[in-house]
Amino acid sequence: MAELIRLVSGDEPGEPPAGHGAIVTFIGTVRGENQGRKVVRLEYEAYEPLALRAFGVIADEVRNRWPSARVAFHHRTGSLALGEASVMVVAASPHRAEAFSACRYVIERVKQIAPVWKREFFEGGDVWIEGAAADASDEASSEEAYRRACE
Repeated sequence: MAELIRLVSGDEPGEPPAGHGAIVTFIGTVRGENQGRKVVRLEYEAYEPLALRAFGVIADEVRNRWPSARVAFHHRTGSLALGEASVMVVAASPHRAEAFSACRYVIERVKQIAPVWKREFFEGGDVWIEGAAADASDEASSEEAYRRACE
């Protein structure tokens, strides 16, 4: 998380201070229960080249919607235990409303378009949870993410 905050803060040696008035963070963690089942662990898989492309699309969309905002985000893969962070999002902007909206937009779009798949292990079995299904160029899904981000 510290690295993501550093990426959005603009406080690199030789770089002027970013002057952001707000930095918002989101950490998605492995929860212990889902749909009435006791979760034991999760496993995430991703097709990295396409995931990175989707992350680039999301970052570009944020720049277009909130020009003064900066975002950084990371989705983990592999086996994760209860309570571990699976996804982290950081958004910075001069004003808190933009930072909150940009942060929420990122996580909504990651869920919509990033090729990351989740396998849930619970007491008595396991199941693949449906992952991203929207096309990155689908304006309706982008608008839905924007609506949720700005609620």
